[in-house]
Amino acid sequence: MSKNIRTSAVDHLFEAILSLKDSEECYTFFEDICTVNELLSLSQRFEVARMLRNHKTYLEIAEKTGASTATISRVNRSLNYGKDGYDMVFSRISEIKDGNE
Repeated sequence: MSKNIRTSAVDHLFEAILSLKDSEECYTFFEDICTVNELLSLSQRFEVARMLRNHKTYLEIAEKTGASTATISRVNRSLNYGKDGYDMVFSRISEIKDGNE
């Protein structure tokens, strides 16, 4: 059974994140709100997801990111059975990059 993440506290956090204007503001905010390890873990999961979508093997991903096979498997499960959040973001990033070329 999963916990309900839709709370007013989470709403406030997301409003704060959505108020950030650029990468520098993200660094400033996330360095205050997260520990270094938390931020590195989040970025590692995002990189794992990107590599999985680019058809890299678990071994390649583990070697490049240092992620455990358990982490890679969890991210893979989210990609295949989650709410498509990773794919939504990957699509938007791709659109932004295509528009800048």
